[in-house]
Amino acid sequence: MGQRNETEVWEFMLMGFSNHPRLEPILFIFFFLIYAATMLGNIGIIVLATADPHLHTPMYFFLKHLAFLNLCYTTAVVPKMLFNLISSRKTISYHLCITQTYISLFMGATECILLTVMAFDRYIAVCHPLRYTIIMNHQVCMRIAAASWTISFFSTVVPLFLTLPSLCGPYIINHVFCEAPVLLHMICTDTSLNELLMLLGAAGTQMLPFILILVSYGCIINAVIKIRTTSGRQKAFSTCSSHLTVVTIYYGTGMFMYMRPKSLYSPENDKLISVFYAVINPMLNPIIYSFRNKEVKESLMKVFGRNALAKVQ
Repeated sequence: MGQRNETEVWEFMLMGFSNHPRLEPILFIFFFLIYAATMLGNIGIIVLATADPHLHTPMYFFLKHLAFLNLCYTTAVVPKMLFNLISSRKTISYHLCITQTYISLFMGATECILLTVMAFDRYIAVCHPLRYTIIMNHQVCMRIAAASWTISFFSTVVPLFLTLPSLCGPYIINHVFCEAPVLLHMICTDTSLNELLMLLGAAGTQMLPFILILVSYGCIINAVIKIRTTSGRQKAFSTCSSHLTVVTIYYGTGMFMYMRPKSLYSPENDKLISVFYAVINPMLNPIIYSFRNKEVKESLMKVFGRNALAKVQ
């Protein structure tokens, strides 16, 4: 399989988990259930945060954006992966492969920025509670969200579009989906420039936001230490625990995948890492970040309570 002429669409062999054929039916069921849970959880967050006035706060405003991002990311990856798990012809078109690469970069960078914005939101809530509603008003949140998506687009999709060179055969991708580190192995020319650009992009969209998150939490810890009561400290830390969990999981896997030289790539390990942050992490986010929160539980009780009452009547 390859390019017959310059106008025809390329088709790649996407190996996925084909080296474990006996596991593929089990993996299909496993990933299908994860995808269903991801869709249900993230759509649920968007619906609840939109319908319940008590959840019309900056934190849940940005959570809606994070949930929408998770839906886009996992939908770009999982359906094709599921199809290939039960298909004897495990291929992916050139255009879908490039689309997955763009989306994975774009959504990954946007999530980094949104997590940074959420850390700033927690900083304002803990360190400046009396000014919180003034600083984080709806107009400010709208502008921050728009800036997050715009900056991510112009720092990932545009540079990749302008610098992605021709790809060489054999057109075999030993991975579960297409993303930038995988395509480096298929570039015909020297990849030093591409690796440098990817490293610089990762530094701008991962390391800089990560440093800002650390600074925010440094200020939060300093403020919490000054709180005299134990209950006050626990309340302050509880508002940040979910966010810290998500940051640790996402940044740990993302930095390992995108901020290392090409020589350290390992196909089998990379598959597991990519599955974790592109498939499993979008499922975990609603559980870690929202369904543990008291406000979401109360909102769910209201919804189910109304439905139960309607059925009785």
